[in-house]
Amino acid sequence: MSATPLRFSRVVGALPSIVPFVPPEAFEREMGAALRLRIGANESNFGPSPKAVAAMSAASAHANWYCDPEGHVLREALARRHDCRRDNIALGAGADALLGLTVRSFIDVGEPVVMSTGGYATFAFHVNGFGGKLVTVPYRGDRNDPMALAAAARKCSARLVYLANPDNPSGSWLDAATQLKLLADLPKGCILVLDEAYADFTRPGILPECDPEDTRLIRVRTFSKAHGMAGARIGYAIAPAEVVRAFDKIRDHFGVNRVAQEGALASLGDPGFIADVVRQVEAGRQDYERIARDLGLVPLPSMTNFVAIDCGSNARAKAVLTRLRERERVFIRMPGLPPLDRCIRVSVGTPPERALFAEALRRVLADLPAA
Repeated sequence: MSATPLRFSRVVGALPSIVPFVPPEAFEREMGAALRLRIGANESNFGPSPKAVAAMSAASAHANWYCDPEGHVLREALARRHDCRRDNIALGAGADALLGLTVRSFIDVGEPVVMSTGGYATFAFHVNGFGGKLVTVPYRGDRNDPMALAAAARKCSARLVYLANPDNPSGSWLDAATQLKLLADLPKGCILVLDEAYADFTRPGILPECDPEDTRLIRVRTFSKAHGMAGARIGYAIAPAEVVRAFDKIRDHFGVNRVAQEGALASLGDPGFIADVVRQVEAGRQDYERIARDLGLVPLPSMTNFVAIDCGSNARAKAVLTRLRERERVFIRMPGLPPLDRCIRVSVGTPPERALFAEALRRVLADLPAA
């Protein structure tokens, strides 16, 4: 029997085979050994709230049941937290799923979307995957350039502009006033997709006060960072009710599982635990800054749960990354495009993990020429 050639859609057929992030498990399989340190994926090494663990454990006894596809109880709790209506809250399997829903809901094939060059790769992955036209603008001073983003949006009549604030992979941030100025400068009909995955780590004056019914804005949050539930895959969007209804037309209605919903609800009910994680992360960032400077490297300012460390050049950053993985079995990552590709990016670990990282980095740098 002769095989029938497969016929993919024009969009998918034209895409290269690519995985946005190589997982640490793949490196373990390649090395045939377990990693000593896993501090590269911006996970929380401080874990989830004990209340969330207990709730997820109890919920797992009913894993034979489907989840509530409306996520009613969790959406009610999130609406109270953000002083909006349940109709303004959409749940998704992590922020990534919500970014995909946003692109799919608003972008037709060939329509332009603006973001920073080298910004969060998964958003670009969705734009390309749904046939959008990605328009990028460079970072300025290792941070997002709001004036350039707005100018590019006006020039190409963009449907969406993506901004991560605080930013991944730089760790930088824009204050609330600057974000609102960007929103005001966008062309008519353009939506700002504001990715606030690291919102829990921000100081006052960073998160803008916005009307959830503002049709120019979709905000995306996650339980993957401060809440320590990256593996559970749960996030949410704060958006106009009309947008949430549009998501309902196309979303995977059972995509946010029962265990994740119960864990997220319990984590919301443990603000003291989250506040403690935020304090520990801040102390960890300060540790990394000291470690970097002691070793002649330059840490970039960060308001996230990671620190980007300037190694002086792309070649040197790659060498540090490779030697840490192959010699020390330490998993970190690095930005892929200029100007941040001269940096390594290290997630904040526990105090013992930070000490191990410092020792491993010192050994690796001792074998490399000075910058």
